Amino acid sequence: METDLSYIALIMEASLVVQIVMVVLLLASLASWVVIFEKRKTVRQARAATDEFERSFWSGGDLNELFQRVSANKRAMPGMAAIFEGGFTEFKRLNEDLDLEPGPVIEGTRRAMRVAQMREMDRLEQNLAFLATVGSTSPYVGLFGTVFGIMNAFRGLANVQQATLAMVAPGIAEALIATAMGLFAAIPAVIAYNRYADHVDRIESRFDSFIEEFSTIVQRHARARRRKERA
Repeated sequence: METDLSYIALIMEASLVVQIVMVVLLLASLASWVVIFEKRKTVRQARAATDEFERSFWSGGDLNELFQRVSANKRAMPGMAAIFEGGFTEFKRLNEDLDLEPGPVIEGTRRAMRVAQMREMDRLEQNLAFLATVGSTSPYVGLFGTVFGIMNAFRGLANVQQATLAMVAPGIAEALIATAMGLFAAIPAVIAYNRYADHVDRIESRFDSFIEEFSTIVQRHARARRRKERA
C-alpha cells in the first residue's frame, strides 16, 4: 500500500503534541502578521505627521497660532505635535511666573517634552517586543515538535523486526513540517521587527533633535522676557 505523504495528510495524522505545536505556530504567525500590518500603518502615520508638523513649525509662523491648531487637532497630528504641545503648555505656565529665572523655565519645558516623548515612543514601540518574541522562539518551538515527532517515529520501530525507510518516512516528514512552520512564523517576524525598530529609532532621533531645537527657542524667549522686565 502506498502511504499518503501530502501535507494535509501528514498534519492530520501527526501525533497530538506535534499538532499542538503546529497550531501554536500557526496562531503565532497569524498574530505576527496582524501586528506587522498594524505597525506599518502606525509608523507611516507617525512619519507623515512628523513631516507635516515640521513644515508647519519651521514655516516661520506664530507659535501661539500653531499651538492652537495642534490643541484643536490632537488626533490629526500625533508624535512631534504632541511633544510641542506638552512643552509649549508648560512654557506658557512657567513663563507667567515673574519670579522664575530662564533656567527653571527651560528645564521645566524640557521635562514636559520628554514626558510627552516617552508617551509617543511607548505608542510607537507597542507590540514590537511581540514580533521579537515570535522571531526568536518560533524556530525552537518548531524544533521541539520535530524532535518529538522523530522520537515517536523511531519508537514505532521498536517492535518491528525489519525496518524500512517507508515505515519511518511519514513520521519524519510530519516532524519536519513543524520545523518549516517555525521558520515560516519566525522569518517575517524578524524582518518586520528589524525594519520597524529602525524606523522607530529614526523617528525618536527626530524627536530628540526637535526637543533640543525647541529648547533653544524657548531659551531665547525666556531671556528676552527677562530683559524686558529689567528694562
